[in-house]
Amino acid sequence: MQAKLFIYLFSALIVLAFMGCGQSNSNAAESAEEKVAVEVKTVAPGELIQSLSYSGDIAAETEVKVFSKIPDRIEAFYVDDGDAVRKGAPIARIVSTTIVQAVRQAEAALAAARAQEANLQVEFERAGRLSRENAMSQQQYDAIATQFEAAKAQTEQAEALLKTAQSQLGDALVTAPISGIIGKRYCEAGDMTSPAQPLVSIVQMDRVKIRFEVTETDLGKLSAGQEALVQVKSYPEQPFRGGVSKISPVLDPLTRMAEVEVLIDNPGHRLKPGMFARVEVATGSLRNALIVPRYAVIENTTLETAGGKGEVVKNYYVFVVDSSRAQQRKLEVIYVNHENLAVSSGIREGEKLVTLGHNLLRDGSPVMVVKEE
Repeated sequence: MQAKLFIYLFSALIVLAFMGCGQSNSNAAESAEEKVAVEVKTVAPGELIQSLSYSGDIAAETEVKVFSKIPDRIEAFYVDDGDAVRKGAPIARIVSTTIVQAVRQAEAALAAARAQEANLQVEFERAGRLSRENAMSQQQYDAIATQFEAAKAQTEQAEALLKTAQSQLGDALVTAPISGIIGKRYCEAGDMTSPAQPLVSIVQMDRVKIRFEVTETDLGKLSAGQEALVQVKSYPEQPFRGGVSKISPVLDPLTRMAEVEVLIDNPGHRLKPGMFARVEVATGSLRNALIVPRYAVIENTTLETAGGKGEVVKNYYVFVVDSSRAQQRKLEVIYVNHENLAVSSGIREGEKLVTLGHNLLRDGSPVMVVKEE
């Protein structure tokens, strides 16, 4: 009997011990779950650059499409995509057999006209001597003079026709109107040219431009000379700096928007026409404002009605740490960009702003600071 009683008591102690351990572990787990690990940052005043963001396509500062004046077959091409050309450099040669024949005919016509003029000049000079000696009537002299003037006019006409034919023959060699880079070649040797089809496009890329449209509201904040920051996907870590160069003096009556142009220096031609770019134009700055990073903010959009009209209102909330507990604050925001907010009230300088872990908090939640900036 004593042995059975001992075994029973021993078993009961073991069960109680396990229950005690389980209770202790449960309390410890509950204690750990109650505190949320957060990272904080001390609120401090700073300067926030005000800017407007737009997007657009990059284009060369100057782009010229080169056409052939002669609608005939392309005999040879001398350039390809990406080639650098100087003004006057050959681009392509167009078949000019018909024009060569026209030049030869014009040369022959000019030679005949000059011969006719030379013969009549001799007659005119002889008639002049006879007229002065009263050996020829005035009527005869006037007739020879008229024939001589007509011969001179025919010579001038033949010279003009020859110059026209020679000019057309010169057009058979298509040359670059500006210095630059061949952006695109649209034809191949053997193709027929057309007045509506360019042979190549020539771009100047030492500077590039971005054009975009702005609203009537933003137009008053922009002016020529403002600094612009440009980012492209090809160089995500390297912004390019430029400036506002042109602002349209009129708005589109349909869209109520105006076109703005930004110019950017392009050393090394890293920015290519056709790239998609995001542009931020600096319009001013806020000094000594309390700056809150946007990733630390909880945004809440609500629909508020006033006077029978609904208005969408965006509210901004943050958490600060006070005595190891989180306190929720509603911010009064004076400016927002994609990175930061400038705040007029809701937090104070020197408070500990929760920057990580705030999405797990409620007002009054106990917290444990694991990192502080």
